[in-house]
Amino acid sequence: MILYIDTTNGNKIEIALGKGERTLVREEFEAKYSQAEKLLPAIKKMLAGKKIKLSAISEIVIANKSGVNTGFTALRIGVVTANALGYALGIPVRGAANKLKSKKFSGFDVIEPVYSQNPNITKQKAPAVD
Repeated sequence: MILYIDTTNGNKIEIALGKGERTLVREEFEAKYSQAEKLLPAIKKMLAGKKIKLSAISEIVIANKSGVNTGFTALRIGVVTANALGYALGIPVRGAANKLKSKKFSGFDVIEPVYSQNPNITKQKAPAVD
């Protein structure tokens, strides 16, 4: 199961679930200045509506349906959410910087995050002293 997240439009969010070539559910809603408050609850509601567990997601795609980014902060919220979910679930987060249409989900261009190292999202614990 693939979760698609598009927060590139500063006024709305679009999310979808796909399996293979099929789109199971797709939702779009207004979220101007409220992407951080609305994204995770919307994902939870979408999964619950289809009776799908979060653990059933095997991949997350950071998408850009319009090909234009009108909300930098909104985009960051989508990327951070995707990366946090991917890290917590141990699944890949992907995209394509060259704006190729995704063959798995038509209508979306995807954005490829490029990392020079593994994520460092928590403070390192001090080594145990014997």
